[in-house]
Amino acid sequence: MTPTGIHQDDLVREGRKVLRRDGKQILLIAREGSIYAIANRCPHEGYPLSEGTLNGAQSGGEPLHTSPDRASGPGCVLTCNWHNWKFDLATGEALVGRDPVRTYPVEVKNGEIFLDLRDSPAEARRARALKGLETALADNDFARMAREVVRLDRAGFAMTDALVYAIAVCNDRLEDGMTHAYGAAADWLKLSDVAPTAEARLAALLEPIAHLAWDTEGVGGFPYAEGTTPWDAKAFFMAVEGEREVDAIARIRGAVAQGVSYDQLSPALGEAALAHYADFGHSAIYTINTGELIARLGGVAREPLLLALTRQLVRATREERLPEFRFYDKALGAWDNSGNDMARAQDFVGLSIDGALKRALRSSGRPPREIYDALLGAAAWNFLHFDLAIDQASDNALADNVSWLDFTHALTFASACRRICEQRPGLWPKALLQMALFVGRNQKYVTADEDVSGWRVNDPQAFIAREMNALYDHGIVEPIIACHRVKMLFALKCESEAAPDAPWIADMSAAMNRYLHTPMKRHHGLRTAAQALDFIAKEA
Repeated sequence: MTPTGIHQDDLVREGRKVLRRDGKQILLIAREGSIYAIANRCPHEGYPLSEGTLNGAQSGGEPLHTSPDRASGPGCVLTCNWHNWKFDLATGEALVGRDPVRTYPVEVKNGEIFLDLRDSPAEARRARALKGLETALADNDFARMAREVVRLDRAGFAMTDALVYAIAVCNDRLEDGMTHAYGAAADWLKLSDVAPTAEARLAALLEPIAHLAWDTEGVGGFPYAEGTTPWDAKAFFMAVEGEREVDAIARIRGAVAQGVSYDQLSPALGEAALAHYADFGHSAIYTINTGELIARLGGVAREPLLLALTRQLVRATREERLPEFRFYDKALGAWDNSGNDMARAQDFVGLSIDGALKRALRSSGRPPREIYDALLGAAAWNFLHFDLAIDQASDNALADNVSWLDFTHALTFASACRRICEQRPGLWPKALLQMALFVGRNQKYVTADEDVSGWRVNDPQAFIAREMNALYDHGIVEPIIACHRVKMLFALKCESEAAPDAPWIADMSAAMNRYLHTPMKRHHGLRTAAQALDFIAKEA
């Protein structure tokens, strides 16, 4: 116990005193025959609790009595007057508000007050921080998430433990499995790793945690099946193809139980992801993202992430079944590696969906990387020339609710495809034809009249580094918008490093510059109202 140098009689006479010791501020309060010691800083925003109100009385005034019987309620309550948070002085519990305030054990010896200022055991502080984080996730309370992650760090644990815990807490609240919160998490961690300051490091780490809170706020549970079946790659693929989630989950649980590594799983996952034009390319993107995140977090995060990815693969929309994409299956069947026309980006610009597929077939015998660069170059041109009038219009048909995000996926999908196909070269025809679908799908939302000269980037690598640095304090409310930025920048970095002389780098860098620095309209009030009126008018 540490002597305070404060006598009990003095504290009783004055009611409260602030003790400063070892960098701490402790508030001592004498009340109804008891002495309490709590941290003087309100856990909400740090205002001094010494200026607070005790059971309704102002500091230094006559206290108003509440029941001292703890069975019928707290006997001594301190209110922080800045935001009306209220704390039980005996336990530190927040009666109004969220974070508890720290309390300190008190002893009185011969009238002198002693305090136990020792920190709780590290595991106890970890447990407290994670419990607080769980509450913060449920409340979508970003500031408290930040405080709890810092508490975890101060207790000597890795801050990434907070993300692992958030995944465990939120995973079965995600109805369709994967989410952009998972999709961007590995990139946010990479950004955290290279952060120039402690603040930036924490800010980047908080992004996927806060995104999970955003995605699961007010959502009920969607538990995963519990059965386990030995891992079998072909059986897993067939379960995904048959949309049999229970079977697919049992197989992936079997893989976890058997210790099958992600590298060993990835061929089957990649095949399932590219078996269809799945969820606008998200399945392929998530397959790569999940592998990176598991490699970074490992341990207990592995199973929930694999469960989430499996659910996403099973439930993903299969867009090649839509009328506009139905030529895809015929094109895939016609891919015979005999087409010998050299592929260039300009060959695909302006083509319809069917036109892009047919043009890809004419190059089916060319090296996959050549076709890849051509398609990615066309996608970059489309991205650079997105017609902003489409984004701003209020009279669009439902099918034309297109935004910047429809163009961003062409790059992140392409990057995922390259990495999948480097492991499974036999998947290149599917990947390239699906890239052609992106090109053809987006061509009707571009304008060749756009003057893009002002968006050109002289040094793409310096541009990427500068824009990544801006993400530490992006100021964007919606996590899905911020996460697309980090995903796009890392995809551009990854692809340009893989092929520094790729012909599409200039257009893609310029497109990225325009995308990042053009205001994005997210709330389409008039458009939504017009579409609702039209929809209901035609409703049977």
